[in-house]
Amino acid sequence: MRLRSNSHGGRHCFALIFLFVCLWCQRSTGQPSENPLPDAPKQATAEKKNFFTRWAEFYRQDWSGTAPSSPAPARRGAPSPLDSPPFPNADWSYGGSPVIGEPDTNSYPLMTAINGATSRTKVYGWIDPSLNFSTSSNRNEPEANDVYSNRFELNQLVLYAERLPDSVQRDHVDWGYHLTALFGTDYRYTTAKGYWNGQWVNDHHQYGFDPTLEYVDVYMPQVAQGMNLRFGRFISVPGIEAQLAPNNYIFSHSLLYAIDPFTDTGLMATVKLNDHWLVQLGITDGHDVAMWTPDAKPSGTACLSYTTISVNDNFYVCANGINDGKYAYNNLQQYDATWYHKFSKTWHMATETWYMYERDVPALGGAIQSEAGANPAYCLPGELRCTAPEYAVVNFLQKELSVHDFLSFRSDYLDDKKGQRTGYATRYTENTITWCHWIGTTIQIRPELRFERAWDMKAYDYGRRQNQLTVASDLIFHF
Repeated sequence: MRLRSNSHGGRHCFALIFLFVCLWCQRSTGQPSENPLPDAPKQATAEKKNFFTRWAEFYRQDWSGTAPSSPAPARRGAPSPLDSPPFPNADWSYGGSPVIGEPDTNSYPLMTAINGATSRTKVYGWIDPSLNFSTSSNRNEPEANDVYSNRFELNQLVLYAERLPDSVQRDHVDWGYHLTALFGTDYRYTTAKGYWNGQWVNDHHQYGFDPTLEYVDVYMPQVAQGMNLRFGRFISVPGIEAQLAPNNYIFSHSLLYAIDPFTDTGLMATVKLNDHWLVQLGITDGHDVAMWTPDAKPSGTACLSYTTISVNDNFYVCANGINDGKYAYNNLQQYDATWYHKFSKTWHMATETWYMYERDVPALGGAIQSEAGANPAYCLPGELRCTAPEYAVVNFLQKELSVHDFLSFRSDYLDDKKGQRTGYATRYTENTITWCHWIGTTIQIRPELRFERAWDMKAYDYGRRQNQLTVASDLIFHF
């Protein structure tokens, strides 16, 4: 259901992007920083060391717990409800914008090696290999991201280049940008029609490249308590999970997430009304398509977020990619609601539910041919087209064990009523438990045990099995 291009071309693009951003950041070396770090003598000493020595020193200090620390810069707004790490985010998340009022405090090994982390433009990323063992012998789908059964694979090699706008200050308009290069097996989930989609839709390559995110942010402090405008290609706004590996509680994804929209291209406005209310309005070209494709059509997105005074609860509702709903590549009409709740300092949960549909979907085996990469539906006998709806709900329950460890338990239900998203018209359930362990702030290990069932027909292992058990783990190495 997702798209792709030539893998050699992807690696060349990855290398060119890496070279460009490194040269750009290197220009900042020795120049005054917009946010200078303390301890200038230590920086001067570090600059005498070569690139690889500085890089290695960052990891040595990080893993031994001897990395220097400084007071956190001021934050504007309500306090963060969570600890990050060990959790992926410190705040109740919303898409389409940086957290307004949150300072950029992140320090990365690669930037420290390039220029002592003295520039606002930051280059960083991760490598994310995984290993899984499954009762299915061919494929684990609709499970994601370990779709290929019983193997070791490289899910993600990701390089980011970004500049975050300063949304703490209220004095002046600021700007930022973000570029992402992703190579690995997970490219199939993010590739959109028009962005080198032939890799997956036409050729079904196991490995491929996707320029997953390319956008510009403009922050305007004069609107309410801050407004961010984002233009470009970005992750689909609603939801607990995200396709980029470090942004998730669990390595594998819920069934709910595996079949919903992944990226949108367009304009998104995020307005912070006050510390409790946030509103978002956007116009995109539809889900998982580029503006220059025949499938693109003007689509609206509207979201509302409310956080309680205690910051223990957040409610986030979205109508996402709304248009006429007529069948096209991933032209899903999505209505999404998320509830985050913090029980105590160490326990919290996140619950999401959605309803999606497409109209006029061609019938499976009928006279109307379906589009490449977009499944037909199990329509009623005699119907050439029909409406294909899906319902889903997922709950994540987290227990923080230490600053380096947490447990997460996920329960997931999906009803793919016409089989248009998974290829099988059945109800699914999935339960997964995982332990996430950090080494310093640069290595994550996430072993998991997962069991799922298709209740109305055999839907796993190419229709051979009704149940599936997987044992898997990934390892995220940040650089």
